[in-house]
Amino acid sequence: MTHATDPNLSETPLASQHRALGARMVPFSGWEMPLEYSGIADEHLAVRTAAGLFDVSHMGEIEIAGTDALDAVQRIASNDAQSLEVGQAHYSALTTPEGTFVDDLLVYRLADAHFLLVVNASNIQKDYTWIKQELSSFRDAVAVNSSSRYALLALQGPRAKDVLQPLTGVDLESIRYYWFAPGEVANVRATISRTGYTGEDGFELFVSPQVAGRVWKAVLEAGAPYGVKPAGLGARDTLRLEASMRLYGNDIDETTTLLEAGLGWVIGWSKAAFNGKDSLSRQKSEGVTRKLVGFELVDRGIARHGHEVFVGDLKAGHVTSGTLTPFLNKAIGMAYVPVEASTPGTELTIDVRGRRIGARVVKMPFYNRATHSTS
Repeated sequence: MTHATDPNLSETPLASQHRALGARMVPFSGWEMPLEYSGIADEHLAVRTAAGLFDVSHMGEIEIAGTDALDAVQRIASNDAQSLEVGQAHYSALTTPEGTFVDDLLVYRLADAHFLLVVNASNIQKDYTWIKQELSSFRDAVAVNSSSRYALLALQGPRAKDVLQPLTGVDLESIRYYWFAPGEVANVRATISRTGYTGEDGFELFVSPQVAGRVWKAVLEAGAPYGVKPAGLGARDTLRLEASMRLYGNDIDETTTLLEAGLGWVIGWSKAAFNGKDSLSRQKSEGVTRKLVGFELVDRGIARHGHEVFVGDLKAGHVTSGTLTPFLNKAIGMAYVPVEASTPGTELTIDVRGRRIGARVVKMPFYNRATHSTS
C-alpha cells in the first residue's frame, strides 16, 4: 500500500476517492482512513434506511493452506471449522491458552484445505507472527500474509442487494448469510461475501487493489437513486455498537475471555483440543465472575469508553464502548460488570465527567433489523 500525508501511515487503494469526496481523514491503526463524509449520523441513517459503502481495505487477510490446514485452524481458532462447507464463513476468535482473545476474525473456507482469515487492521502483524508460530507444529500447513492482495469494500443496508445485483451476474439472493461466491462486479473479478459489521444485510467485496477504484465508483453510481452514501469509520462504529458487535481493543482483548464477552456461541465445544479449551471449560463449569452487558442511560448524558461504572457505591468496571445512536436515538453502551449485576433491569450509575448518571442494564442487541426495519 502507498503512504498517506503522514509517512508513518499507510493508505488504502481508495484514498484518492475519499479525498475527492471530501472525506475527513484520520489516523486509525496505522492507516489514514475516512472518518466521515457527510456526517456520522447522516451516514449511519443511510445504512439503516438505504445503504452505505465502506472502504475496509485496512483489514488483514491471512491464508492458511496445506493438508493439515483444517487441523491448524481447528487448533488456533475457537469455532468449529470442520462444520464449514467450501463457500461458507463464520465468526471466530484466535484464543490464548487462557481462553482470551488474540483477536476476533472471520474464517472463510476457500477449499477443503485452504482457509482465509480476515483479521483486525491493528493486529495484522501480531496475528501473523502468532499464527506462524502455532503452525510450526504441523507438518503441512503454511500461513501467508496476503493482505496486500486484497482491497475490501462493504455495501451495507436494506437496499444493498438492489444496488449490487445489476453490477454482477451472480444471483445475490442465492448467497446465504455468511456464505460467499466468486464472480464479477462491474466487470472486475471479485469474491462476494454476504457478511458485514453493521447489523444490516449486505455484502463485502474482495477485489484486487488495482481495480478497487472502478468498483467503488460503480457501486456509488448504481446506488445514487437509492440514496446510497459513502460511509466512514465513525458510522461503522456507531452501527456496530447499535448492533452490539464487539470491537477488539475496546470490548474484547487479551484480558477478556470469550465467555465473559458473551461469545460462547463461537466456541466449538465438541471439537478436539484448541487453544484455551481447558480454561474455557473450567470457566464454563465454575461460572464467570463478570460479564459484558449492554446498558441505556436513563439520565441525560453520553457514556464513553473508559468512564467508570458503579453498582450502588461500588466501582464495578468501566464503559468499553458508548455513544448516542443516531437511529435509536438513545445513549447506549457496553461494560463489564459483576455477574450478579448483569441481569436486565439492574440499575447502574456511570461517572460522566465527574457527574453520576443513571443507567440500566438492557438485553442486547440494542438494534435488530428484524424488529427495527424501515424498509
